[in-house]
Amino acid sequence: MNTTRPATNPPPNPAAKPRPRLPEWLRLKLPVADTFTRTRNLLNDLHLHTVCESAKCPNHWECWSKGTATFMIAGDRCTRACGFCAVTTAKPFALEADEPERVAEAARRMRLKHVVITAVARDDLADGGAEHFRRTIAAVRAAMPGIVIEVLVPDFNERATAIDAVLAARPQVFNHNLETVRRLTPEVRSRATYDRSLSVLRQAKERSPGIYTKSGLMLGLGEREEELFEALDDLRAANCDILTLGQYLQPTLRHLPVVEFIPPAKFAEYGARARKLGFMHVSSGPLVRSSYHADEFSAE
Repeated sequence: MNTTRPATNPPPNPAAKPRPRLPEWLRLKLPVADTFTRTRNLLNDLHLHTVCESAKCPNHWECWSKGTATFMIAGDRCTRACGFCAVTTAKPFALEADEPERVAEAARRMRLKHVVITAVARDDLADGGAEHFRRTIAAVRAAMPGIVIEVLVPDFNERATAIDAVLAARPQVFNHNLETVRRLTPEVRSRATYDRSLSVLRQAKERSPGIYTKSGLMLGLGEREEELFEALDDLRAANCDILTLGQYLQPTLRHLPVVEFIPPAKFAEYGARARKLGFMHVSSGPLVRSSYHADEFSAE
C-alpha cells in the first residue's frame, strides 16, 4: 500500500502577492468535538484519502466534527494541474485493489446515509479510473444497501465507455463540476474544456434519465455576472438537476488569486435565479462546496 506523500508541487512564487484578508463572513471558528478526532483516526486506520484534506476544504473541521467526509479514491496524486486546486500534481501510484472495500468499511463505521465519492484525474489510465469508481460504488452498496451514493467524477476525457461504466453501478447522483465560466476555463482548469464538461453531464442524463446530475461553480475568479448567467443557462440546457455555487479561496500562493469576495446577499440572489431556471436543488453561499451538506438534497 502506498502511503508516502512526497512534496511534488513547485515552491511558492516569491513574487506572488499575499493573500487578501478574508471578509467577516468567511472567518470560521474551529469546532471542538471528539467526533473530529474519531473521524481522523478512522480514516487513518483505513488508509483513506479525502478531498477534505487534499484540497484544503474550508469546511474540513465542520464536516469531520459531524462524522462525515468526502472520500477521494484512486490515490492523492492528480495527473492534472488546475490553477485552483490544492491536490498534488504528480505521477500517480498504481490503484489499490482493496480501496473500494476500505471505503465501504468507512461508510459503514461512520453510519452514513449519503456518501460522496470523488477521485483525482487519472489520465494515465485507459478508462480514467472509471472501473475503480464502479467497484467502489458496488462495494459501498453491498455493505450498506440503503445508502444514497453520490459520485463527483472527472471528465474521463469524454469517453462514453468510462461514463457508462460509472452509470452502470447506479449511483443516485452523478456530479461533474463545470468549475468556472467559459472564458476563464483555459486558465482555471488544466486540460479540461467547458464544452466537454457540459457534454459529460448531458451524456450522463441521456444514458441514465433516472439519475440526478449535479454541477458546481466557484465564484470570485474574475467572472462577469453575465458570464455566470450564461453558465447557468448552459447547465440547464444540459439537463443538470442540482447546482452548487461557492466562493473560490486561494489554497496557497502557487494558485490563482482571488479576484473578488462575493457577499452572501449576492449568493442568495444567484441561488434564487438558478431556482427560477429550473434546478431541482440549489446550494449557493460563500462556503458552499460540491459535497458540503450534500445529504440535504432529496428527490421527494
